[in-house]
Amino acid sequence: MTGTPAADTASATATVTASDPAAPETSAAPAADLRPRHLRLMLALTFATGIVDAVGYLGLDRVFTANMTGNVVILGMALTGADDLPVVGPVLALAGFVLGAILAGRALGGRTGAWTGATTALLCAVAAVVIAAGAMLLVWEDAPHTALLGVTGALGLAMGAQAATARALAVKDVTTVVITSTITGLAMDSRLAGGTGALWPRRLLAVLLMLTGAAIGALLLQVHAGAGLLLAGALCAAVALVGHARARR
Repeated sequence: MTGTPAADTASATATVTASDPAAPETSAAPAADLRPRHLRLMLALTFATGIVDAVGYLGLDRVFTANMTGNVVILGMALTGADDLPVVGPVLALAGFVLGAILAGRALGGRTGAWTGATTALLCAVAAVVIAAGAMLLVWEDAPHTALLGVTGALGLAMGAQAATARALAVKDVTTVVITSTITGLAMDSRLAGGTGALWPRRLLAVLLMLTGAAIGALLLQVHAGAGLLLAGALCAAVALVGHARARR
């Protein structure tokens, strides 16, 4: 004997689902998209990056520890002996950045889009390194050049880890360490270029926040070279804690 049509339909559906793992589960609720929350946190890190790069360039012998595009350009010019630009500092920053990104990539294990325990741990580590660098500069007055080179390498390491962590969170157009692609998207997708103007608020905010961070970093250098790093590290720690708390909800 056969069952009712409704029972037969349910049985057939169950059979298809069991035999085809790719079949969609219509009863499952879609996962919440946390990227708007991530956006605010990544914008805060963009502001902190502006501070760090201001300290690196103005306080650590013209070196960018987060913006590797500028750092590579400086290194290229320095290799020709132009304008007495530094070579060792940019090399250390670049090497530290690459190492930090590699270590972060290993820790994240390919997970993207979601805030995980590894995300929190990495950003806490970034905050600790930046704060430690700021504290060292505060305590060690007239630090020798070799010590400043160590700070440069450590900051490069931290910024590489931060960039990799932000990349894993995959907030569009907010990498936290560079805004060239953000400005390109802002212009290319604008109504002036025949686009829709989509995502212009976040893109403009990222540019303005890095600009403001750099300005504040420069101003804090008039107080002490370590002051800006302490502020940037505190912001990174706050981002880590807020992101972790939200992810647990």
